[in-house]
Amino acid sequence: MGLYYLTVFEKSGEKLLDESFEAQTEQKAKEIGQRKLEENNWIDKTHRCTSAAGKLILFGR
Repeated sequence: MGLYYLTVFEKSGEKLLDESFEAQTEQKAKEIGQRKLEENNWIDKTHRCTSAAGKLILFGR
């Protein structure tokens, strides 16, 4: 299991979400991050999902 971080921002720079979660693979982490964005209607907000090592898994602007 790897640790991943999902962060969502408003255009003003305010953080809407900053949380960590575990996933077995990078692909699963991407799917989990995408699902959380869709569930909260944040898909059009600036967002990023990174691994604990700093690798960018998901990004949207």
